[in-house]
Amino acid sequence: MNWQLLARANTHPLRISILEVLGLDGGRTLSPKDLSLELQAPLSTVNYHVTALAKAGLIGIVSERQVRGAIEHFYRALDASETALEPGEKRTTGVEPATSSLGSSRSTN
Repeated sequence: MNWQLLARANTHPLRISILEVLGLDGGRTLSPKDLSLELQAPLSTVNYHVTALAKAGLIGIVSERQVRGAIEHFYRALDASETALEPGEKRTTGVEPATSSLGSSRSTN
């Protein structure tokens, strides 16, 4: 494990907030857009920090869906026994994006 990368991944307050939100309610699955709305932070900033957390192996893509010609990724915090999906790979366990606390399911839009 790259401890330097792991330490850097946890030093930014927004990254800590992202991990906290994903850890709520026993673990949530959210897209950067969902996180942006919940944390009231710009989507580009949240996406940057989500990417850094994913590179550190702290969160991973658990599902994807096509939205207007783009692919929306859904992330959740990973424990030591889990591995993230590679882009385009499908999980066979049927993991669906969780409903955000904003009251609407992102998986049906």
